[in-house]
Amino acid sequence: MTRFTAIEDLEAIGGSLHLAMGVFDGLHLGHQAVIRAAVRGARMSGGVAGVLTFEPHPIQVLAPEKAPLRIFPSMDQKELLIRSLGAEVLLVLHFDEEMAQQSAAAFSTSLLSVPNLRQVVAGEDWKFGRDRQGTMAFLQAHSEGSLVDVNPVSPVVWGGERISSTRLRMALCEGDLESVRGMLGRLFSVMGTVVAGDQVGRTLGAPTANIALGNEQLPPDGVYTVMVGIDGEEGCREAVANLGIRPTVGGKQRLLEVHLLDFEGNLYGRKLEIFFGKMIRREQKFEGHVELRNQIQADLAEARRRFNAADAGVGAIGRPDESAG
Repeated sequence: MTRFTAIEDLEAIGGSLHLAMGVFDGLHLGHQAVIRAAVRGARMSGGVAGVLTFEPHPIQVLAPEKAPLRIFPSMDQKELLIRSLGAEVLLVLHFDEEMAQQSAAAFSTSLLSVPNLRQVVAGEDWKFGRDRQGTMAFLQAHSEGSLVDVNPVSPVVWGGERISSTRLRMALCEGDLESVRGMLGRLFSVMGTVVAGDQVGRTLGAPTANIALGNEQLPPDGVYTVMVGIDGEEGCREAVANLGIRPTVGGKQRLLEVHLLDFEGNLYGRKLEIFFGKMIRREQKFEGHVELRNQIQADLAEARRRFNAADAGVGAIGRPDESAG
């Protein structure tokens, strides 16, 4: 996938360009519908499908005190999912105070001036420009007389309600991973690089790969059945993850620790994607290392039982199926 950082960079693309626009935090089914509409347009015309998004999230600049936790703290993870939907180009615009002051008309003019642009797709309620004055209707009016089709996409409904990033965050916060999976169309996952730990897990009979966390929205602290994809390897491995601060060993920093079942090897510096299944138990503080060690062994036994019984909640692993569009 080709990544650009300015609208004028899109002039280098040969063939007709079909562009999906949005923040796309979480890349839920509603976001996927927008991107798939652009991909369909590109396939019909023999052109190129692209995605225009923003970094950081605009609300982090406009109202940082109200900014929610990010679902995707990593643009790399977002790019991986966007690519799996069939897009070939990713335009990441840096959102700052200057961009926040750009008028809707100026943004529209800049975008519609891309020579080979033939389609722009976004959610029907998408807003842009200073004070969010730009709408899809505004962009449609601005595009009259051009070769660009502006296509608003209706929201996607799941469980009787419209899917949104806000609803997705709430379900994650509550630990409702079944609803999260329904709104994403895939398992919720976290991507990160394995960092050196304090080796406590090894002394407790369960060596772990430790993933440093940022300020992202995650499920409640606890022990989970998970599947782990290792960068450069095919498929995923069964594993158990502990998400939390590890109160029994005096931990202060929230970590994601993953123990891969029946695995031996060095994962330091490797990039992992951890797909969350079901919670085994909430994080708790034990009296000491002996009690903690016994509980860890019980957790591993329960995880194996769930995997063997196909009750680990890890079906439908992977990225959105681009053929679904």
